[in-house]
Amino acid sequence: MKLVCALAFFSLVPAAFAQQAPWGRADIPISSRDRVYAADQTSNTVSVIHPSANKLLGVIRLGDPVPGALSALYKGQLLVHGLGYSPDSKTLAVVSIASNSVTLIDTATNKVKGIVYVGRSPHEAFFTRDGRELWVTVRGEDYVSVIDPMRMREMGRIRLANGPGMTMFGPDGRYGFVCSSFTPELTVIDRASHQVIKRVPQSSPFCPNIAVSPENDEVWITLKDVGKVQVFRAKPPFEQIALLDTGPITNHVNFANNRNGKFAYITIGGANEVKAYRRGAKPELVATIAVGDLPHGIWPSGDGTRVYVALENGEHAVAIDTLSNKVIANISIGQTTQALVYVPRAVPNGDGTANLTPLGVTGQALHIEMLPPAGAGSNGRATVAVNSLGVIDLLGTGVSTLPGGFADEVRCKPNCTHQIYGQSERSSCCTDHRSSTNCRRRN
Repeated sequence: MKLVCALAFFSLVPAAFAQQAPWGRADIPISSRDRVYAADQTSNTVSVIHPSANKLLGVIRLGDPVPGALSALYKGQLLVHGLGYSPDSKTLAVVSIASNSVTLIDTATNKVKGIVYVGRSPHEAFFTRDGRELWVTVRGEDYVSVIDPMRMREMGRIRLANGPGMTMFGPDGRYGFVCSSFTPELTVIDRASHQVIKRVPQSSPFCPNIAVSPENDEVWITLKDVGKVQVFRAKPPFEQIALLDTGPITNHVNFANNRNGKFAYITIGGANEVKAYRRGAKPELVATIAVGDLPHGIWPSGDGTRVYVALENGEHAVAIDTLSNKVIANISIGQTTQALVYVPRAVPNGDGTANLTPLGVTGQALHIEMLPPAGAGSNGRATVAVNSLGVIDLLGTGVSTLPGGFADEVRCKPNCTHQIYGQSERSSCCTDHRSSTNCRRRN
């Protein structure tokens, strides 16, 4: 009888803490059933990628681009930004920060199941381990909105300090960790009771992203305003383990475990790089990977052999082989992409392309690199993405390593012509107001 009881006990221990984030499950090999989703903020789409082929299948259109999205009669979603998914991989949650909504999408059919409207400027959303609750950080206010994903309605609110940024749960499902984008504190919440049990100081007020290790032992948060990552223990007393200087515009963080060890991957938007750290008592930088313009969202494959990265100013995603830390694919996606998630076994059967539409005009962009003239004594640089929105264009600029103590501005010189979107059109060549700047087109 004692032996039978022991066997029963061990059979009930979940395959948690085994390999991959966010659920701590054992490896799931990459297959044609998997999908990568990217939240395209300007085009108001979700790009859908086939990871085993590393190709774009199409987009889910949740709204129109500007200026149509600014109409008084507009009913679509605006500024598609955050992503989360259910533990059974059947539901994708998409947060639109300007329309204050969470759109729930069936991953098998790419169909919208429903829309839940919440408070001002929600940022990110994620499901509890049992899939019964969806926690949405309402960054423009001071609470987490707890949604019933089956009934598609708010079932409660958890009051926090001003500006909650993102929620992530430990693989055991006991705690929810909420970093803040406005208040320098990380909040630990008991998932079952919705009660705050601990407030831990953040090293700066602006945290946009958080991840909990698959072993349920570490919490990593990014601090975008100061270019750092702060690491805490995921169990009481939730003390700080490390504070890493990572680089300008430190965006998102996630984990990948493989035969080489256990690693954290961090997108550094201001350096156009992804940094890989070996996890341990003292995290060690082991690789710096050049990826392209303004890397933002990042997520591991189900077996940890790849991470996928969305480039906010690049209009594509990159796939990184985590064994070699080399970029192995570039994949076209929508515009100004923010969050990205990898969902194993999202499509149970078929090709999974139902209800997708082509990328279309949102795939058109011009890229310009701005460098100081020779002898200027500056290491400053900028990348400019000119995105087609139909009747107008959106210009996004990422600037880094400018000298301090100056009020910098960018001015446009009207008589500069570039070949844009395959046709010769009047454009602008931008210059720093203190000196002439070299503009170089990049394909």
